[in-house]
Amino acid sequence: MLLLGVTVILQSASIREAVATSAPVYSWVIFCAGIPLGWRFKRRQLVVALVVLFAAERAIAYFPAVGPTAPGGRIVYAAIALLLPLDLAAIAWLSERTLSTWAGRLVEGAILIQPLAVALLLRPELSLAAQSLQHELAPAGLRVTRIPAVALLAFLVAITLTVLRFVVRRTVIQASLAWALLAALLGLHGDGAASTVYLATGGLVLIVSLIETSHRMAFSDELTGLPSRRALTDALMRLPELYTIAMIDIDHFKKLNDEFGHSAGDQVLRLIGSTLTRTEGGGRPFRYGGEEFAVLFPGKPAEEALPYLEDLRQTIEASVFIIRGRDRPKVRPEKPVRSTGGRRRLAITVSIGVAEPEETGADPDDVIRAADQALYHAKHTGRNRVCVSE
Repeated sequence: MLLLGVTVILQSASIREAVATSAPVYSWVIFCAGIPLGWRFKRRQLVVALVVLFAAERAIAYFPAVGPTAPGGRIVYAAIALLLPLDLAAIAWLSERTLSTWAGRLVEGAILIQPLAVALLLRPELSLAAQSLQHELAPAGLRVTRIPAVALLAFLVAITLTVLRFVVRRTVIQASLAWALLAALLGLHGDGAASTVYLATGGLVLIVSLIETSHRMAFSDELTGLPSRRALTDALMRLPELYTIAMIDIDHFKKLNDEFGHSAGDQVLRLIGSTLTRTEGGGRPFRYGGEEFAVLFPGKPAEEALPYLEDLRQTIEASVFIIRGRDRPKVRPEKPVRSTGGRRRLAITVSIGVAEPEETGADPDDVIRAADQALYHAKHTGRNRVCVSE
């Protein structure tokens, strides 16, 4: 949407003139805010990408491809058009962990020496190499883009690699790097203010992905995909006067972890989380912590929420969880192979405690404590049941 908006704005002649005046300020604001922000949130991958985009934008602005410095500017432009997509593709294939390995250091080292390589291309001795970088696919009258042929090939390779990386690892940051690469393509296709605006917008896309990723980490549970306890705290501040809170705990979860390992425990948590997302009656599920979950029913008293919670308990009780044999292969074989380790079916049950405010303006934390007390009562009276706070 950001790139589409920029494209629409740049089509207007009157707005384009105003953009040309404010484009340098826009670039400095985006990159000078984004780089420290990425560093503060320890997102080195995004910091490196932002630095690469900022360096490319500044170099193109300082060495314009037309005017008195046109020959040198065209060489700088051609070199950046070749290196920028390859840099972004390499960054996309790295991660926060691999940046600290030899591969990450190699990529960062290659990026650091690129200004020297571009400067060497300006030397008369390397004029042949510089000319080869500027080779166009078509004559001037038939050109669709000013991007040189070698750079277009680099963009094709980079886009393929970046999209492949996104397919392998579908994250917001990987998606943002793909969009930043598209912004770089549009920026190098344009000239002057358009180039600056597109490259800076690519940086803005990366900043937005950083904010979105940080929000997800804070308000979403990575294992189950449910909103986290912090999201629950936020939701409690916006509840109406009438509501119901249900606290849910997996029965004998510690025993399951001890007997079958934490991997099996994680699978059970995912199963429960997936089931809770199908809660009816307007129930909103949250991962409270450990093996405990919470479900909010805004605008409903406990009496109305109970049938939905009972249906939820029965659905979980009816589900069957299978512990696979220890010799199960990590990769699915072409032909089915009978496991010699055996498989064990486990019946998973939950205990549920329910509470509602006793009076108008009651503290939601007090309601949670009442639901917890009802949960403990459910466990002490046999488990696999729903109990309401008295």
